[in-house]
Amino acid sequence: MSVSEGPEPYRGALWRQPVNPLVVVDDPEAVELTGPVFGSADVTDLDGDLTRQRPGAPLGERITLTGRVLDRAGCPVRGQLIEIWQANAAGRYAHRRDQHHAPLDPHFTGAGRCLTDDQGRYRFTTIRPGAYPWGDHSNAWRPAHIHFSLFGAAFTQRLVTQMYFPGDPLLPLDPILQSVGDDAARQRLVAAYDPELSTPDWALGYRWDIVLGGPSATRTEGGRR
Repeated sequence: MSVSEGPEPYRGALWRQPVNPLVVVDDPEAVELTGPVFGSADVTDLDGDLTRQRPGAPLGERITLTGRVLDRAGCPVRGQLIEIWQANAAGRYAHRRDQHHAPLDPHFTGAGRCLTDDQGRYRFTTIRPGAYPWGDHSNAWRPAHIHFSLFGAAFTQRLVTQMYFPGDPLLPLDPILQSVGDDAARQRLVAAYDPELSTPDWALGYRWDIVLGGPSATRTEGGRR
């Protein structure tokens, strides 16, 4: 398939739509009790540095990723819990269901979290993920991306999205990204390389802001890979 032919349609929507009636829950507190539980440990700096979570250093291109979480009026969202998860540098997730024929990295968990500061800023140190094949269509590869999850005041208030990297040749071929019909909205899902964030001899820097609502809102998703 050439770039001029455009990407294949995103077929995952057909696989992931509900086949059974939705479950009606009358007690909101019961929903929260069955949701994710992070335990009693506070969020620390180690949670936001995916290169220091294991005894050894993970393989791959080290990056610093930062930005701001803003509301529809452009005001910072303070104390926002952000989680990320991603594939390793070889394009494989540290998850039992990922059977991609790429090596696992014993020194990379692929998951982190942090809280935004008073200016709505977040910061992660991690490894640039690799592309990986997926079964959407013939010879389909997902571009490098990092999943973001943002929680509100409760676990039932959750937004999930994906961040991509600039200059990736797989971007125009990716059905998930191209399912966002508005070009400006697609571009808002791509981080910007920022040399001011790069640390000499250590890491490249990327900046990506997340806007919650309004005409410049960051596109969010439900149940995508």
